[in-house]
Amino acid sequence: MTGENGNGKKKRMDRELYETELLRLQAKLVDMQEWVKTTGARVVVLFEGRDAAGKGGTIKRVAEYLNPRLTRIAALPTPTERQKTQWYFQRYVAELPAAGEIVLFDRSWYNRAGVEHVMGYCTSSEYQRFLHQCPIFERMLVEDGIMLHKYWFSVSEKEQYKRFESRLTDPMRRWKLSPTDIESLDRFEEYSRAKDAMLVHTDIPEAPWNIVEAEDKRRARINMIAHLLTQVPYEEIQRPPLKLPKRPKSKGYERPARELQRTVPDYAAEIESAAGK
Repeated sequence: MTGENGNGKKKRMDRELYETELLRLQAKLVDMQEWVKTTGARVVVLFEGRDAAGKGGTIKRVAEYLNPRLTRIAALPTPTERQKTQWYFQRYVAELPAAGEIVLFDRSWYNRAGVEHVMGYCTSSEYQRFLHQCPIFERMLVEDGIMLHKYWFSVSEKEQYKRFESRLTDPMRRWKLSPTDIESLDRFEEYSRAKDAMLVHTDIPEAPWNIVEAEDKRRARINMIAHLLTQVPYEEIQRPPLKLPKRPKSKGYERPARELQRTVPDYAAEIESAAGK
């Protein structure tokens, strides 16, 4: 059940409802991947948005049950000195899918429109060149048959700060917080202006932007996956039925003595004993 709280913010989606629907949608993603494999389609999905907007968590749920040989996550590191001398889009082109593949970009060439521009990592002329070339580049991809889907995860300043605080005190997610992330707090409005300019120049009919309201991570994941499934014209592929044969009779194989092999210690038994189980 959804509703509004006192400040107009939707209540967090019920966990049980979320998990049930997420599993249903993930099954549909498996069907979609089978269609992509069978038809030789090429699918690219871009995940963009502010730091801590929920992109990584959504990508994890999208890819969770998919075949990693057919669906890849592209999360490129900082470019090398050599890559900095290449055409800007060059290293991203190398990550594009072949027939039957899906590539999920955890940030993409839009780094130049966001963090590189705001933080001064690129020159003004490089930024302007990007805004000019990006729509041309994306039209080329679509013209060549690639299905390109772009998602921007939108989160408020207050919610972003709250998530940064959570990461700061969580040793399992501390790695997600970088000095650049911290500095982005002081540049919230600059990032907003950069995002607005990006949308003006790159929200094209061939590859439109889709905004995902991400104040509630559960809603964001459900909404994004459901929308993607409507954008890829997949059909359920009938897989040939499989049947397991009866186990064959032994042909006299005998396993070597366990003492001759190096076995991992039974740590599980230790903690069971310590817990009185």
